[in-house]
Amino acid sequence: MRDDLTPDLDPGLTVLRTPNARSTALHRLVLATLPTVSGTTYWMDARNTASTYALYDMASSPRRLDGVRIARAFTAYQHHDLVKRTVREATARTGFLVAPNVASLYRDDDLPDHEREGLFAASLRTLAELAGALDVPILASVTGEDELAAAALDRADRELTCERTPFGYRYDGDDFETRAYDCGGYWQTTIPYWVDLFGAVGERSPAVEPTPFSLVEG
Repeated sequence: MRDDLTPDLDPGLTVLRTPNARSTALHRLVLATLPTVSGTTYWMDARNTASTYALYDMASSPRRLDGVRIARAFTAYQHHDLVKRTVREATARTGFLVAPNVASLYRDDDLPDHEREGLFAASLRTLAELAGALDVPILASVTGEDELAAAALDRADRELTCERTPFGYRYDGDDFETRAYDCGGYWQTTIPYWVDLFGAVGERSPAVEPTPFSLVEG
């Protein structure tokens, strides 16, 4: 049933649309992915998204975070340099790349308008090419509806959306939808979960086929 909670991440660039910049939807997806990959995970942080407390609170064990290397950027220029540095440091032993709020810093006023789109496009291109060269998944997240968010989605190999429900995060994509929620002690399931398990309910056939009869004696 745990396969119904979060989508699997394939090699390539996946962009997750989160409800807001402080959402932990990306954290949850990262923690679900870590056991399925081997090697070092590089987390290229923006705006202090990678809260140590949030990661440790959500992880089933502190050892789950072994191999995760977090580096932080606080300006667009720093983020672009961080992406390039990750390219230099990544090796064949790299298993996973994470870039939360990937467009956020490029929206800041300290970045001249004439540099904004070009610098962000260069960072996106570098990330996508790195994921392809290493054949590993890279998970980025965006918020908002502006040109930078659209550019990230255009570059993505796969798009996921996420919304908060009373039972937890609901992830949606072309090939996935959350069909069950772990509510800590019990499972909350959805109608699509049961349809997938047992099939859709069609027209019911009567238990006994009716026999035609006539009221006119022959």
